[in-house]
Amino acid sequence: MEIISARLVSCSADVRTCPKPHLPEYAFVGRSNVGKSSFINMLTGQHRLAKTSATPGKTQTINHYIIESRPDPLQRLRRGSWYLVDLPGYGYARQSQQQRKNWQQLIQSYLQQRKNLVYTFLLIDSSIPPQTIDLDFADQLGQWQIPFVLVFTKTDKEKQNLVHKHVQAFLKEMEMRWEHLPPYFLASAKKKTRRKEILEFIQEWNTRFQAIA
Repeated sequence: MEIISARLVSCSADVRTCPKPHLPEYAFVGRSNVGKSSFINMLTGQHRLAKTSATPGKTQTINHYIIESRPDPLQRLRRGSWYLVDLPGYGYARQSQQQRKNWQQLIQSYLQQRKNLVYTFLLIDSSIPPQTIDLDFADQLGQWQIPFVLVFTKTDKEKQNLVHKHVQAFLKEMEMRWEHLPPYFLASAKKKTRRKEILEFIQEWNTRFQAIA
């Protein structure tokens, strides 16, 4: 897949004000300091698309980006559009309990109500050991029957043997809770690791969405 353009089209504080659900949609969610904005910018090839900040918790609304792409750079006439959705981060302790509760309700409402949501990408920080809050969120996605993919971020931040240890520990914890593991990628925003594979994954599901639409 080649990304032609990407732009922000909506910032919604209520799922009812999100764009019309007529295009395939992919949501990105994770803990507030998982590097979500950097990952989105890397994936779309636009360094300033999603705002990055040293202070976690920057995303406070459901942010829809419309992406125009084509399956192959050589197929100039074949273009398609889809939504990339940046959801608020969870688990940010510096916000008030009420604010965190509001964000949790917003995320839940979105995930359960968006009929065009194809996959949710759950971002996990590979530079640290498995966190209960991430495992619990994955379990919640399962209970809601939301298809999701794991993306282990920051794979360039630590030595590879430590990254491997953290990833395997997380997957082992999931194996104790799940009969089958979801798909997963090991990614780095800095090195653009697995960008091609993730975009190919999205393209495959775009094609399936179009076939049944």
